[in-house]
Amino acid sequence: MSAGAIIRSTWLLYFSQPANDRALYKVVKGRSIRSVLEFGVGDGTRTKNLLEVISWQQENLPLRYMGIDQFEARPKGQKGLTFKQAFAEIRAPEVTVQLIPGLPYDALLRCNNVLAETDLIVIAADQQPADFERAWKFITRTVHEKTLILREQPAGAGKTVFQTLPVAEVHRLARESGRTMRRAA
Repeated sequence: MSAGAIIRSTWLLYFSQPANDRALYKVVKGRSIRSVLEFGVGDGTRTKNLLEVISWQQENLPLRYMGIDQFEARPKGQKGLTFKQAFAEIRAPEVTVQLIPGLPYDALLRCNNVLAETDLIVIAADQQPADFERAWKFITRTVHEKTLILREQPAGAGKTVFQTLPVAEVHRLARESGRTMRRAA
């Protein structure tokens, strides 16, 4: 490993901002991850850094990345990239990038067939729980028993933390949302 690579990896894992993203990078470092699904691309910084950390493992390449975000349709005051900016910002060597505009349910409805066997799912803090109620059933189709699911949660004082969501919990949420949908009908 070159001196520049050591400095870069040290910076990403121990000094990059926001601090909660460092925990995310540490969790994925060294794992076998060939496909990533991210809900909430934001300004693209976390995504670029995440893909860089994953690509440190040569066996993870080529990597498939899918980002679901509202892009231009996001609520006023919520910062983030436009669709075109996101595509230009996130591109990386040996990474196939696919961006899907929309809320989780609508986006997954359109692209669920290409998401089988996703290794890592990242759910950003700006994603509303109500937007996932109907989406969980589609997410269950994308996971396998070793899928790592990380959901960013508020931690007080304006900070957030990433919490692991077990695959079994995703299946429970899908069943629960299915019962809720049937009662509403």
